[in-house]
Amino acid sequence: MSIDIAHLALRLEGPLQAWGYGSQFSRRNTGMFPTKSGILGMCCAAMAIPRGSERERTMLARMRELRLLAVAVPRDNYRRRENETSLQVRRLTDYHTVQDTMKADGSKNKNTHLTWRQYLCDAFFVAVLSGNRTLVEDVGAALRNPAWGIWLGRKACIPTAPVWAGVYISEDAALRALLGQQPLSFFSFQREVERFEKGTDTFADQPICFGGANAIRAFAPRRIILVEGKR
Repeated sequence: MSIDIAHLALRLEGPLQAWGYGSQFSRRNTGMFPTKSGILGMCCAAMAIPRGSERERTMLARMRELRLLAVAVPRDNYRRRENETSLQVRRLTDYHTVQDTMKADGSKNKNTHLTWRQYLCDAFFVAVLSGNRTLVEDVGAALRNPAWGIWLGRKACIPTAPVWAGVYISEDAALRALLGQQPLSFFSFQREVERFEKGTDTFADQPICFGGANAIRAFAPRRIILVEGKR
């Protein structure tokens, strides 16, 4: 156990969540697990870092070294009766209209444009960000007392519980704070890995820049492994 490494515990709970992945146009889908870009975007908002700024690029370069573990936690229905089951995570598609979209030639489209956006309903995740102690503690302090509003993927997705759940000296300690005595193997989880051969999939959700007035959105690939829970 290195004293230079710390582990930030996060609770991601709310009636709606939206972890956009692989969709940038009319249909905005959500992944079934939190994305690293979504979580780091929330961290940057908590730290009052403007989109597309040089400060954002510097901070995202540092945050790239943080490793993400995201765990799906079943939400038990506290009003459950006999023979009823836990709340099931569902995808909801919301219909939107937007104006002033850009055409291929760079001009504005004066007509109203239709979009469809997906959300997760009744999902509950916990997550652990692990890495450099100073960075983890700085991010944790910002999430504990955010300078700007934070949300679970999109601005409509407001957390219903404090996101910050503490900074710990080990991943096991962080998971105990989040999951109690239940072992990680009970839950389905997605873990970021350092070596390609240890992963099972690759996601382009490692943010380099979130874009802005004079900046272009850019993301790098991230290798992950998905493990199904035994619960």
